[in-house]
Amino acid sequence: MTHPDKPYFSRQAKLSKLDLVRYYLAVAPGALAGIEDRPVVLKRFVNGAEGEVFYQKRAPGGRPTWLRTVTLSFPSGRTAEEIVVDDAAGLAWMVNLGCIELHPHPVRCGDLDHPDELRVDLDPGPGVGWADVRSVALEVKQLLDEMELRGWPKTSGSRGMHVNVRIQPRWTFSEVRRAALALSRAVERRAPALASSKWWKEERHGVFLDYNQNAKDRTTCSAYSVRPLPDARVSTPLDWREVPDCEPADFTVFTVPKRFAEIGDPHAGMNAASGSLEKLLELAAKDEAAGLGDAPWPPHFRKMEGEAPRVAPSRAKSTPKTPRTKMPLVVVANSPDKAAAVAGLERWKSKHAHIAGFLAVDDVLVDSMRGRSSTWTRIRVNLRHVPEALRPPQETPDPDDDPTREWRTRRAAK
Repeated sequence: MTHPDKPYFSRQAKLSKLDLVRYYLAVAPGALAGIEDRPVVLKRFVNGAEGEVFYQKRAPGGRPTWLRTVTLSFPSGRTAEEIVVDDAAGLAWMVNLGCIELHPHPVRCGDLDHPDELRVDLDPGPGVGWADVRSVALEVKQLLDEMELRGWPKTSGSRGMHVNVRIQPRWTFSEVRRAALALSRAVERRAPALASSKWWKEERHGVFLDYNQNAKDRTTCSAYSVRPLPDARVSTPLDWREVPDCEPADFTVFTVPKRFAEIGDPHAGMNAASGSLEKLLELAAKDEAAGLGDAPWPPHFRKMEGEAPRVAPSRAKSTPKTPRTKMPLVVVANSPDKAAAVAGLERWKSKHAHIAGFLAVDDVLVDSMRGRSSTWTRIRVNLRHVPEALRPPQETPDPDDDPTREWRTRRAAK
């Protein structure tokens, strides 16, 4: 290891690089169960959890000779040789590079075109409580039971929850995403006040079921990943009996090793529970027959056949059949540092305090933006509930640091 005393967490939890290595070694059997024999994207916090982060798909040139790699192809047509980690030494090597989280693809190295995992990502909107997340998770479980699939819940380590489903590697990424979209829409129908399958944030409410996490080249943090929150929370596997009463703040670097030593890994039997997507795909076919077409894909994917217009409703062109409803959105902050963006939002609220009483909780849209190798936070405010005469105009965001702006400008010039 290099610089073992380097601070990785310093705002609330006090953890060095070596502390994080020791954590991952303590839970290595559980952490490895989520990533072994899978290509892994290196999400690197080289200056610790409070610093900037970047994604590294390609395996570093100076890696140890005992680490495996595998070549992945992406929707763009590009390829990358990605790391595969199968042992605790590999975990320690990743942490030494600044990888606080673990981000595996949902495929095994022997078949890179057919996922063996469907991922249900429950993402609560601003102001949505944890109780609603748990309620939606239980709706997901009930639906999966009816589809003869077994879901394995875990806290996301942030504000949401993940439910992973081991599946037979018989279906393509597109088919798995189609099944995930059908699941999301079915849960929304069952709990319309709590759940949303809508891609555009201006249309969402409650807990969003992010079906696009199943598109090719998308990764989520795996079991026992440490998240870059001040208290060093952990994405922790749960038994379904724990879900109704669990609290995400209870699972941290300081508590999870003891829990793991005492009860083991609640997801230890996942690989023996592979199921079929046939019933979910039948549900998708019923939706399509009823007129529900494909939903929007992530922005870096090519336009798909049958996909709805890939433009936010507030920016869509008006037609006689579909008159445009323009949402009055203003961008108030852009920054690679989420805390700096949130501070900018607070400054904007103070400056425009006269409209604060008109804003609903879900009028503040916090977007985690992801470029090819960088991330940043964009914060927008929807002024739909503010009387038109009182609406502040679009101003220069504060801060206004979009790390992809220069690249997009050069691309537009070409």
